[in-house]
Amino acid sequence: MSGMNPRASLNESTDGRQIRIAALGDMHFDGTKPGALVETFAAANRDADVLILCGDLTTHGRADQMRGFVDELSGVEIPVVAVLGNHDYEGDEVEACVTVLRARGVHVLDGDSVIIEGVGFAGIKGFCGGFGRGALAPFGEPEIKQFVQVALDEAIKLENALRSLPVEQRVVLLHYSPIIDTVLGEPEVIFPFLGSSRLLQPIETIGASVVFHGHAHHGSLEASTPAGIPVYNVVLPLLKEAGRQFVLWSAGAPDRRTGELRQVS
Repeated sequence: MSGMNPRASLNESTDGRQIRIAALGDMHFDGTKPGALVETFAAANRDADVLILCGDLTTHGRADQMRGFVDELSGVEIPVVAVLGNHDYEGDEVEACVTVLRARGVHVLDGDSVIIEGVGFAGIKGFCGGFGRGALAPFGEPEIKQFVQVALDEAIKLENALRSLPVEQRVVLLHYSPIIDTVLGEPEVIFPFLGSSRLLQPIETIGASVVFHGHAHHGSLEASTPAGIPVYNVVLPLLKEAGRQFVLWSAGAPDRRTGELRQVS
């Protein structure tokens, strides 16, 4: 079985039509094994209507690695939506990497959104800082306040992206987790570096149908927000341990299939 469809949302449209979303992240492509991802992406292309990628597409964030990663998508004809991860920032070639992805037709989101067949996708990388009472507070040294401000800025970007979507079905893609439950399984000492609960407020306040994230390689596959919004950790290493290639999730598509894809600024 190529994908996984645990407790998939089946919010049917008036005509019963569904849009199927394949989600995965943390491929960490470094170019040393060309073709390693082709089969996975081919399965997603066969089983889904949209492919979303939750960051860490490359190992070191170099443009040459991103060009190799794009070659892995050669058999993908469905729309692709992506956010970058921390590894994609390592080489300080973010702009070049984004250019490579967009030249391939990938919708790279960073505080913006896209509507595909009536379903909205809002994406950011996110940031770390911890969860709940353990979240780092903006107190003390300027460096601490600057660190926390990055997490706050990411949450604001996500809020703006969600507010820009005039649709009922909203899919959130992140790299960092917005809840602690999907990082459980990792060493507790690194929890603060795996996500930030500051990302949770816009998700629950504005509303989302589902959240996908990466980054926590030894976390948990599935959990939910306090309001019951499903959250999936779609890192490829964790999926492989479960015998999967991606998470497959279905949502009701409210409009007739026209092939139209509209960008929202």
